[in-house]
Amino acid sequence: MMYVTLAAAITAEIIGTLLMKQSDGFSRLWPSLGTIGCYLLAFTLLAQTLKAMEVGVAYAIWSGAGTAVVAAIGVLFLGEAASLPKVLGVVLVIGGVALLNLSGAH
Repeated sequence: MMYVTLAAAITAEIIGTLLMKQSDGFSRLWPSLGTIGCYLLAFTLLAQTLKAMEVGVAYAIWSGAGTAVVAAIGVLFLGEAASLPKVLGVVLVIGGVALLNLSGAH
């Protein structure tokens, strides 16, 4: 169950980040409110996850997965450049999260 809650926290964080882009520096009301709501939900779900998972592992998965997915969305759908350093950085983030998960998420 902790992985389901963590996945929901990651999803809320990703949506919140994408809405932040749409908020135009918090100058547009609805995307700004959506950003705040999504981040409140993300932190609430992350806090619930921490009841059953180590904080270092949970936070690494939450932030790493969010970073990797948002970077991929930026390249695939928002027209951002896919440079070798960016791709390598995402691969390293995913590898680091996998190593942390293997070393103590259970």
